[in-house]
Amino acid sequence: MRRPAQILMLGILCILTSGCSSFHQKWKTALHQPIPSSGLAGPWEGHWVSDKNGHTGRLRCVMTQTGANSYDAHFHAVFWKILRAAYEVPFDSAETAEPYHFSGQSDLGKLAGGVYSYDGIAVAGDFNATYHSKYDHGRFVMRRPEPK
Repeated sequence: MRRPAQILMLGILCILTSGCSSFHQKWKTALHQPIPSSGLAGPWEGHWVSDKNGHTGRLRCVMTQTGANSYDAHFHAVFWKILRAAYEVPFDSAETAEPYHFSGQSDLGKLAGGVYSYDGIAVAGDFNATYHSKYDHGRFVMRRPEPK
């Protein structure tokens, strides 16, 4: 009985960590470039917090501009201090100057809670967003990392 549970847990861990190595490469590259003083593109770091159950963890993001008002947000989150997950979300922003309002939606899969929607604002080096899914809702609070 214990063996199937171990196999299931190993499978979940593989799914949640499969995007971590590509995130780490993006993160290192972003830190070795000048960190933007404005805009959405570049690295961000801070934490996420669930308003439903109070869980929280470290959060990093690399925003890559993909069009005039579109971005690819590559997140890396820590859960329960030991589990890590990396995932990407497309964001749209109507603004071309601060404050930058953005929104997006992504299906993170059944194991991760399904479809998540995001809304937020970035201004003066602060990134604040809310997330909502069928099972959870909460906040992302991030800032620009210190230059290396």
